[in-house]
Amino acid sequence: MRTCRVGLVGAGGVAQRHARVLGSFADVELLGVTDVARDAATELAAAHSAHVFADVDELLAAGPDAVYVCVPPFAHGPVEEAVIAAGVPMFVEKPVAADLDTAERIAALVQEKQLLTAVGHHWRHLHVVQRARQLLADRPVRMVNGAWLDKVPPVAWWAVRDRSGGPVVEQAAHVLDLIRVLAGEAVEVTAYGDGSPPPVDDADIDSVTAATLRFASGAVGTLAAACVLGWKHRAGLEILADGLALSLAEDGLTIRDADGERHLAADPDEARVAVDRAFVDAVTGVGDDIRVPYAEALRTQRLAVAVAQSARTGRPVTLPTGPAALTSVAGGVPATPAGVTVDA
Repeated sequence: MRTCRVGLVGAGGVAQRHARVLGSFADVELLGVTDVARDAATELAAAHSAHVFADVDELLAAGPDAVYVCVPPFAHGPVEEAVIAAGVPMFVEKPVAADLDTAERIAALVQEKQLLTAVGHHWRHLHVVQRARQLLADRPVRMVNGAWLDKVPPVAWWAVRDRSGGPVVEQAAHVLDLIRVLAGEAVEVTAYGDGSPPPVDDADIDSVTAATLRFASGAVGTLAAACVLGWKHRAGLEILADGLALSLAEDGLTIRDADGERHLAADPDEARVAVDRAFVDAVTGVGDDIRVPYAEALRTQRLAVAVAQSARTGRPVTLPTGPAALTSVAGGVPATPAGVTVDA
């Protein structure tokens, strides 16, 4: 059995979760951790008998087989560039950036290097998502309504737009990713924010956002995002097809059709393990089940940024269609960031 030596960039909550999962795999060695917060890196490394590295370059010099990039949205870019230049397989936590330009640039570099990548959209590994796809295989989606109604997370950067991307990019991206999986690609979005930030220091994001989406298939949909509560109220989506209603969240799928209503339970922790297991298996050459490589995550990023951009401007935003929408680069050059185009 080949051992996969993994380096972690970042030592926050998400990195800690990945470290716990990876540490439970018999074929993984946690090589080391680096973080701009040295104390956090030291604590995480000590918990897993790993090394502490001063920076990304020092970690890469140690020769990891794979690197996990678990940094805040605003910190994406330079880390990925260094990992790509070293030719090391890379797992990137979502969102892949706070903006679109950074994501497009990294996608182009990944494509040029033909690098093995994965992005942490772990909802794709919920078994109920596969069941929903089966149920919709012969029934066109008519409408999809997604929502992420929650609180402001306890990190200083989250409520600052240019550091997090805003709630739609940072939080609701999970829902938008599943909307794409089950309803196909959106071609136009119109969104509105309330223009009122939550009562948090330095906040400049919208407390609530409402969006309408039009899909290439002709289906329509909505997205609601809010951070005005003191708890996670709801995160998921509802889908309507002819004679079928689905309600999907991390903890399960409710199906209603001519046979009545039934519920299939799901375990989000199993999906979090599965996304790491799939990446490690791909790195070691024993599996091929990466469901969201970087180029696929870029398409979700484009949709999330389109919603956020429309909410800022109050105008519809058109997304790319055709072959250009299905590849992150053409001829090694980033697809035009105006792949999200504000309509006149």
